[in-house]
Amino acid sequence: MAKATIGIIGGSGLYSMPGIERVREVRLSTPFGKPSDAYILGVLEGRQVAFLARHGRGHLISPSEINYRANIYGLKKLGVERIISVSAVGSLREEHQPMDMALPTQFLDRTRQRISTFFGNGLVAHIGFDTPVCPTVVETLNQACSGLGLRCHPGGTYVCMEGPAFSTLAESNLYRSWGMDVIGMTSLQEAKLAREAEICYATLAMVTDYDCWHPDHDAVTVKQILDYLSRNVENSQKIIRQAVRSLPVERKCKCASALAHAIITDRKKIPAATKKKLALLVGQYLR
Repeated sequence: MAKATIGIIGGSGLYSMPGIERVREVRLSTPFGKPSDAYILGVLEGRQVAFLARHGRGHLISPSEINYRANIYGLKKLGVERIISVSAVGSLREEHQPMDMALPTQFLDRTRQRISTFFGNGLVAHIGFDTPVCPTVVETLNQACSGLGLRCHPGGTYVCMEGPAFSTLAESNLYRSWGMDVIGMTSLQEAKLAREAEICYATLAMVTDYDCWHPDHDAVTVKQILDYLSRNVENSQKIIRQAVRSLPVERKCKCASALAHAIITDRKKIPAATKKKLALLVGQYLR
């Protein structure tokens, strides 16, 4: 099977990654069902990468319908050690302007219908999630933004809402009163599952609009938002190429050993079927 070390997850507007050479399309099956689409494998800036369209090419899958477990498991199966995830977000702060990039380092979960763990069925594990993104990937993305002269806001909190409807005005104002920075619908589950899979993860959040709290919200047209999204996608592709080129080969962060002390269950009592299902993730810890 073809392999990759860096995974790229494309969100709204980013359904392909120009510049990938020696392209190969791979469809995978996983114990958790089908991923959102085929993985596009190849070489980008001299590195082996795997690209996945989170919503499927053509944007067929809503945020609540995404099979997050299959997507992350598939990247793990391909050998991916780091994920750069691209996500369109609304701004909850005046200074986070449309066309800016954000690199949130915290998440707040406001979803209700999603599975955010690989574990269960007789195997309990509790990962540390106080720092939910990889500092190495965040810093590399931040440097890439700076090198390209793009406005970027490292740090802050991403509110992950259920969707597919956007916030009510009351919700938007509540999140602002809590000190949140951006709002989106996808990154939280990816971050948790990537940590359980011991994959480094960070979100490149593309600010496309102010959430409905902003007094000029009604003056923003769909055409403007789509224009911002298109231009943001072009910028994100440039950032990704620079970041892929600059990411260190060796991992020195804690992401790579997130499960080392997370498994609580008595090894002798873990069902054989569960061991088999999760062998890719936990096999080294159950020998």
